[in-house]
Amino acid sequence: MNVLICKTAEEATEQAYDIFKRRFGNGLKTLGLATGSTPLKLYEKIRTSGWDVSHVTTVNLDEYIGLSPDSPQSYNYYMQEELFKYMNFKNTYLPNGMAEDPQEECERYEQILKENPVDLQILGIGPNGHIGFNEPGTSFHSLTHVAELTPSTREANKRFFEKDEEVPTKAITMGISSIMAAKEIIMLAFGEGKADAVRKMVEGPVSVDCPASVLQKHEHAWVILDEGAAEKLKR
Repeated sequence: MNVLICKTAEEATEQAYDIFKRRFGNGLKTLGLATGSTPLKLYEKIRTSGWDVSHVTTVNLDEYIGLSPDSPQSYNYYMQEELFKYMNFKNTYLPNGMAEDPQEECERYEQILKENPVDLQILGIGPNGHIGFNEPGTSFHSLTHVAELTPSTREANKRFFEKDEEVPTKAITMGISSIMAAKEIIMLAFGEGKADAVRKMVEGPVSVDCPASVLQKHEHAWVILDEGAAEKLKR
């Protein structure tokens, strides 16, 4: 794990973009993507780059169960609006949240990951230390699976929905083992609200109590923080 601390989220995003540019120039074929507010500026830089990405396949971390791809709250819709409709990716994959058999969909998606080994994975971190929708307690050996979303995760995501009861309770997510299979990882975290989770991820024990702490074991993981997210680090 390599930790970079920048003054602002904008500077941190620029650092992430520089790493992305180097990997793109070195023949990146499969890009792992996250959603949420944290990577928005990074995606803006990528979509305005003018690059030909016709050789690049993307795979997303997760998708809510029960939301159709055209639902404005779905991650499919988010990716279309923030990246996909601007660029000519070879293939773009997300879990199907409307699959009749979610377990079968998990197996299908895990096979997609095996066929498209991730060169660079973008990650964010939840306030409780989750990566993807791998909540505290998730096995480090987990593959793509159905996750029950904790109350804290649903609380953090309810701002995207009109009513609290509309926030999904389940999602299909890459497992921790699936995420760790990436050759390189960029973890972005901004703001004081992520400081506790960042401290546990970087300086705490490697434990399922903080799923992101597993990144300590990844030789090519970049944790890129602004000063707010880094404020509780002691080293």
